[in-house]
Amino acid sequence: MAMQLVLFGGSLAAILLLAFIAHKLGLGGDIRIRDADQARALANETIDGFDPVEISIDRAGYGALLRDADGRVLLLRRHGARFVGRLLDSHAESRLDQQFITIGTHEKRFGTVTLNLGPQAQAWAASLRRL
Repeated sequence: MAMQLVLFGGSLAAILLLAFIAHKLGLGGDIRIRDADQARALANETIDGFDPVEISIDRAGYGALLRDADGRVLLLRRHGARFVGRLLDSHAESRLDQQFITIGTHEKRFGTVTLNLGPQAQAWAASLRRL
């Protein structure tokens, strides 16, 4: 019984130490897109030279839709502790449900994304159907 308590205490101490180290390194934080400038920077990181002229950010900050002057649409979404993006093409599917838009890219690894764009959702859904 005493040995089990020692093992339990050692395991608990190791877990707490790892959590402390992860916290100090800034790992696993709750990252979100805060504003248009951050969305613009993320878009440029995803596709070099992508300069959006229209940006809509999910109300929770988990993703964004961005359109450049050439009419290309970039979908940003959170993936773990970073953001990834895909250019949407004619194969993308979108579904509107009040202020939510659900977008599928037909890429299994990227998956389907649901964004709360508020009143802008309807305009984005209509424009995605014209891709």
